[in-house]
Amino acid sequence: MTTQRLEDRYGRVATDLRVSLTDRCNLRCSYCMPAEGLDWLPDDSVLTDDEIVRLIRVGVEQLGIREVRFTGGEPLVRRGLVDIVRRTRAIDPALELSITTNALGLARNAAALAQAGLDRVNVSLDTVRAETFHQITRRDRFDDVVAGLEAAREAGLGPIKINAVLLRGVNDDQAAELLRWSIARGYDLRFIEQMPLDAQHGWSREAMVTADEIFERLEAEFELSPAAEPRGSAPAELFRVDGGPATVGVIASVTRPFCGDCDRVRLTADGQVRNCLFAREESDLRGALRAGATDEELAGRWLVAMRGKRAGHGIDDPSFLQPDRPMSAIGG
Repeated sequence: MTTQRLEDRYGRVATDLRVSLTDRCNLRCSYCMPAEGLDWLPDDSVLTDDEIVRLIRVGVEQLGIREVRFTGGEPLVRRGLVDIVRRTRAIDPALELSITTNALGLARNAAALAQAGLDRVNVSLDTVRAETFHQITRRDRFDDVVAGLEAAREAGLGPIKINAVLLRGVNDDQAAELLRWSIARGYDLRFIEQMPLDAQHGWSREAMVTADEIFERLEAEFELSPAAEPRGSAPAELFRVDGGPATVGVIASVTRPFCGDCDRVRLTADGQVRNCLFAREESDLRGALRAGATDEELAGRWLVAMRGKRAGHGIDDPSFLQPDRPMSAIGG
């Protein structure tokens, strides 16, 4: 079998596949979706477990994928998750397998996921104050997240990374507090600039807390110095905290884009390839798969999809338009 590379016109090669398992979520974070939720994808449009595993296999065996991260929505609400992880691990023992989750169901599933072959978890957590958590997520579930994090650590799903978004006037005064909490528990904290991916299309650059502001808030209480290791294609710029060994990362997708080093490609829960998080075009694999396409034909479609990837996400361009899909339906 000849392995081809998922290379775009600018020489970037995708080796990191983000697989959305569902668009459903059990939180209602204000920067992601409205309080009443969204119209979920019809069940028959969502890929089956077998279809997901087959497309991952095509990506790994024919297109050089080396990392797979399962996302949502909230991937823990997908009933077949543990089996999907187990079957993905069987494709190649050397794959790096991770999950991005809100951790609500992690206390119940961490041990089974680790046994199935999951390597690590990324947990979305914007505050360590229960009342602020309720304000942001519209759910009173902070204790469940803490329990999920602890279960992940006990199961050996590390390093555990926490992804946090600062919202102006809500939790932007809590950056240092969140960092202290994470360091005390051995979690790796990453702050992410709020991106224009909310279902309400209410994002504005003026309201976004920028990377510069994040640094300003952290440096009021900590000494930050650039981490020694090269960033490579990683989205986070890492800094040692008070000389180390603890670090903190900042993912400045908007103000300091890193598109030139991107190595990611996304597969939505309904079988569409997205060559960029902010793409407005998608390439359908589900239709071909269900019409009887061979693995080689699916790989060929995937290669064509990557050729259309743009040089950058274009958020700074006056003509920029948010993707029609919100983040919950794209996958992080």
